[in-house]
Amino acid sequence: MSAIGRTGETPRGSDSRRTAGDVARQLVADANSLDHAIYDAIVNTPTPTLDVAMGSISNAATYSRIWIATAGVLAAAGGNRGRRAAIRGLTAVGVTSIAANLVGKHLFYRSRPDRSVVVAGREARMPTSSSFPSGHAASAFAFATAVTTEFPWLSLPLYGLATVVGYSRIHVGVHYPSDVMGGGVLGSALGSALR
Repeated sequence: MSAIGRTGETPRGSDSRRTAGDVARQLVADANSLDHAIYDAIVNTPTPTLDVAMGSISNAATYSRIWIATAGVLAAAGGNRGRRAAIRGLTAVGVTSIAANLVGKHLFYRSRPDRSVVVAGREARMPTSSSFPSGHAASAFAFATAVTTEFPWLSLPLYGLATVVGYSRIHVGVHYPSDVMGGGVLGSALGSALR
């Protein structure tokens, strides 16, 4: 017979009641397990051709070089709207970088992933800062969100590139998927606020 009797009551001596805190802790543990499983699947899958591209994109986004270059093209080729978009995009990157790297990473400290499980050949410098949130993803989504105010037709390429930048950080083994999602949400929110 099951732990619950025929009347639907829990037998004396067994306490199956779960508090809201218990449920919340279990949900966090489940999400963490899923996060690690996705990370492990990505970094353990050999993709030699993709490795080169992801490493290059990840490096290009370091210090926001890719966004500075994109802003330069917008300012040079886009007239007044291009200059406004470039200024707005770079302002969003600056504000978001401060929020992610100086505030978020100190409020939500998280150890970086274990790179010993990463497929050989995926070279990337392992930052010493907290893993959460991803500053690369935050800056990428902030720039895309801020710039598409002026140029909505750039939404697909800019958000697509932001997504690839975020994924590249998982691919090279320096972030968990939830770090990238957290950075993306933060960047999108601040990019929207600066519109």
